[in-house]
Amino acid sequence: MRDPDLFILARVVHVLGVVLWIGGVAFVTTVLLPALRRAADPARRLALFEELEGRFAFQARIVTVVTGLSGFYLLHYLDAWGRYASAAYWWIHLMTLVWFLFTMVLFVLEPLVLHRWFHERATADSDRAFRVVQAMHWVLLALSLVAVLGAVAGSHGYHFGSP
Repeated sequence: MRDPDLFILARVVHVLGVVLWIGGVAFVTTVLLPALRRAADPARRLALFEELEGRFAFQARIVTVVTGLSGFYLLHYLDAWGRYASAAYWWIHLMTLVWFLFTMVLFVLEPLVLHRWFHERATADSDRAFRVVQAMHWVLLALSLVAVLGAVAGSHGYHFGSP
């Protein structure tokens, strides 16, 4: 059954999820990591990062699940699966890729590999470890912002380079 009110609610939840998720990534990338990199004491830097990252990771996990579920519901409701076959809808591909990357990092790589890897690297060479993590965050933030730009324009009918 196609309930237009449920569609509107799903879109609201999806946009709110994206705002919280990508806004959080922007804060971590542009504010938190640079501030931690300037901290003088590497041991305190690592402890503070792990404390704050743990809190944000919990929020990010919830928001990425909600955003993914609402996004897939929107695709289902609109019967828009065919857009994956069109280059004009590149932003749907990118949104899905960004969601997949974050989901893999948050639910698989971070708990199983990245947490231990980063702790070991930051203990051995804090400056280098934080540079690498910040660079990875910049890449993810850039991809995310391009996806948001494309999604907003594309969902309002603008298709880059299309007539």
